[in-house]
Amino acid sequence: MEKSNVVNAEIELLTAIKYADVSVLEKMLHDDLLFNLPDGQTITKEFDLNAYRSGKMKIDLIETSDQIINCIGDTAIVSVTVLLKGNYDNNRIDTALRYIRVWKQFDEGLKVIAGSCAELK
Repeated sequence: MEKSNVVNAEIELLTAIKYADVSVLEKMLHDDLLFNLPDGQTITKEFDLNAYRSGKMKIDLIETSDQIINCIGDTAIVSVTVLLKGNYDNNRIDTALRYIRVWKQFDEGLKVIAGSCAELK
């Protein structure tokens, strides 16, 4: 797996998140995805997609920094800091988060299979 492919996948994913592009997110998130939120809740692909479909999740700004990518066979682990501004269910989001995302190469392309994020204080 090439790091450049993972960098491009990350850009495509973050763009889809910013613009609530459910069709792209549907393609990039694995059906069996598990993701841990900062509050400890574990969500699935469908939970995440429904937040965008329903309009609950609205992103105004998403900026990344401090990205580290490790490729191990057909899997890549990405650690990245994300500045996120927007709204979730009418609650303001204005925070920096440290994400870890696990990408796996499948025949149809790279997919996120797991991840988590923690709020930076």
